[in-house]
Amino acid sequence: MSAPGGVTQQTRIRALDAIRGLALCGILLVNIPPLADMPIPARDGWQGGTEQWFALLVQQRFFPIFSFLFGLGFAIFLQRAATRTDRPRLVLLRRLVALGVLGALHQLLHPGEALLPYAIVGIVVLLPASWLPRAVVLAGGIAATGLAVFVAHGGLLLVPGMFLLGLAAAGYGVPERLERPGRGVGIVCAAAVAASVPLLVLQAGSIETSGFDHLSPAAGLVLAVAYVTGLALLLRTPAGPALSAVLEPLGRMALTNYLAATLLVLALAPAIGLTGSERYPLVPAFAGAILLVQVLFSRWWMGRFGYGPVEWLWRTVSWWRPVPLRRSAA
Repeated sequence: MSAPGGVTQQTRIRALDAIRGLALCGILLVNIPPLADMPIPARDGWQGGTEQWFALLVQQRFFPIFSFLFGLGFAIFLQRAATRTDRPRLVLLRRLVALGVLGALHQLLHPGEALLPYAIVGIVVLLPASWLPRAVVLAGGIAATGLAVFVAHGGLLLVPGMFLLGLAAAGYGVPERLERPGRGVGIVCAAAVAASVPLLVLQAGSIETSGFDHLSPAAGLVLAVAYVTGLALLLRTPAGPALSAVLEPLGRMALTNYLAATLLVLALAPAIGLTGSERYPLVPAFAGAILLVQVLFSRWWMGRFGYGPVEWLWRTVSWWRPVPLRRSAA
């Protein structure tokens, strides 16, 4: 039996780390404008401004991916914890409470951030759902997601449904299929791309209400599926190793990088004249610079340690005992 919280490269599903890294990139693009207090320019109709492209291709596209992965990761953690302790849900409860504390502290810097809602929904929804049959969880996830899209216009209310869908996906073996040769992922990707085109055209035609209608979250979910399956396909090509080298370290240190990005944006945005401005074309370059630093640091760190610094602290609290950090120790 491995040490509590111990992990080896063989136990990880590497495609999930890469997808989590991709989601982190998109979330940074979404988070920079509110962190920098950037006002949204008043535009009448589609004019192709950078902030409008963000609404079309980024807003509500990566947040569902991250939420889905959280539910899926919850299920994987529960499965592995059950092999190491007789009370795996107690470990998960501590894990969620610790996440809530981190989220509450992060709220002080970034009001409206996701970690605190994740912790609350995890305790209220995911923990009880972990006792339910996977078919019931799947049905609940579909129903909750549908309500969030067609009644509440998406946003944070997507979280319960995406959590449940992630939990169900783990039960049906979806993560393993991402790395398994076959046409299933390609078929899903083609269908998602085909469905996203008319939805994006419609959203561009009503861009003024983007984020406040049913169309935005619906298009976001379909495009999120296209992003995830598209990346899964690319990881199987000759470009896969290069993509993995960039995205996997980001994904394995997602919590550390998510929190660190907030500090970097708050510290650097005023210095480059972004705070309070409408310089949206500068946002992708700024995000790229932050991500470059995080990729380099993440690769250096993960070459020496088994977990990111915040991930290690989170896991130590979850297991309520020291967890090996250095690779040689793990």
